[in-house]
Amino acid sequence: MPYVIASPCIDLKDKACLSVCPVDCIYEGGRTLYIHPTECIDCGLCETVCPVGAIHADDRLPEAEKPFLAANAEFFGPDVTGWGSPGGADARRTTDKDHPLVASWP
Repeated sequence: MPYVIASPCIDLKDKACLSVCPVDCIYEGGRTLYIHPTECIDCGLCETVCPVGAIHADDRLPEAEKPFLAANAEFFGPDVTGWGSPGGADARRTTDKDHPLVASWP
C-alpha cells in the first residue's frame, strides 16, 4: 500500500485529500478516511495537502502509526465494509462504519 491515513485524521476528516486524488482511492468511514491499498497509484498528492499530517507513505509511517497500515487495507474487507475493490470512491461508497482500531480510538 503506497499511502496510509493514520490517527490524526480520526474525528477530523478534513477531506482536502479527496479533491486532489486523481484516482478517487480515498474513501470515507465514520470517523476517518481510508486509502484503498490497490487503487492508490503512489502519486503523493494527498500527503501534500493534508493539514494535520495524517497521510504517510507506507515506508515512512511513524512506528506508533503502523497499525493503520493494516486498518486501511482491512477496512475494505468482509469484516468491515465488504467493498473489496470498488474501483473509485463516490457517494455510494461512504459509510458510518470504521475499522475496529478506529472505532475504539479514544
